[in-house]
Amino acid sequence: MLDIKTQVKQIAGVTPEAIPDSVIASTVPLILKGFALDWPIVKAGLKSNQAACDYLRQLYQGKPVNACYGDPNTKGRVFYNDNVDGFNYRAAKIDLNPVLDKLLEHADNPEPPTMYVGSTEVTNFLPGFKEQHSVSIDEHKPLTSIWIGNRSKVAAHYDFPLNLACNVVGKRRFTLFPPEQVKNLYTGPMEFAPGGQDICMVDFDTPDFDKYPNFKQAIAHAQVAELEPGDALFMPSMWWHHVQGLDSLNILVTHWWRDTPAYMGRPHNALLMAMLSLRNLPYEQRQAWKNIFEHYIFDHDEQDTAHLPEAAQGMLKTPMDELTARKIRAELIEKLKR
Repeated sequence: MLDIKTQVKQIAGVTPEAIPDSVIASTVPLILKGFALDWPIVKAGLKSNQAACDYLRQLYQGKPVNACYGDPNTKGRVFYNDNVDGFNYRAAKIDLNPVLDKLLEHADNPEPPTMYVGSTEVTNFLPGFKEQHSVSIDEHKPLTSIWIGNRSKVAAHYDFPLNLACNVVGKRRFTLFPPEQVKNLYTGPMEFAPGGQDICMVDFDTPDFDKYPNFKQAIAHAQVAELEPGDALFMPSMWWHHVQGLDSLNILVTHWWRDTPAYMGRPHNALLMAMLSLRNLPYEQRQAWKNIFEHYIFDHDEQDTAHLPEAAQGMLKTPMDELTARKIRAELIEKLKR
């Protein structure tokens, strides 16, 4: 376990029915203590693992879920294989009921296999769940998903959407890093990763500081959140987070949303374009393009276009409207065909 000095700030008294704007606008992670204690799934889990599984079975309609299975020697780590050309688990689409059966069967096993049902959208797989566990952020149109497993360790990664993660069964530990620590997190291949998102290659249980020396700097900027059943964690966009399920049954409910219109596209698409067209340029040219990006993208303000008539600002006008976004998208598609 990493020696992290900073605890994520806790806020008490926030309920699903009334989430302050200050929480949603926070630029740092926040623990909402006891946020979901009145939810049915939390109450069931506090009774027993069996009660929590029974509650899910009542809603489940038989649609196969994406489940992962790792041998006991993985010790809960959802990761690559030794050659980093595959994963250390097997994945399949299966019925949820036998997964729940196996989780209960291995509840007292000190070295169980790793069993993990990743992001599963509740409306499609557990009809009625969202209505019974509502959160007052409907205006953001969040994607609500459930995660089910036993003792597991999901490598540090980032997500573009904001996330309100509600820990509903079992205890869970999040280790978080601000976005600028990417340089110290030793990321893996971009082409494929567990869960599809770039991950940190460091084993948090036994970090190899000879191989990953700069990881010590990341630890110095890290924050840790220890979540009890009913606690929630608000994570701003792009914060790296390592997620550890600490009990024989752990269930997490996440709410993802973005705070800009979807028609603006995914920033990751821009990163891929930059990989294609900029990364392999000579150093001097990369630095020149860095200045261009800083001017037009990262450091822009309203004064940058003050010298232009409003009608001539085009794609430089902020916020960008949908028509302009569609024109840019169409132009990109045509140019990529060449």
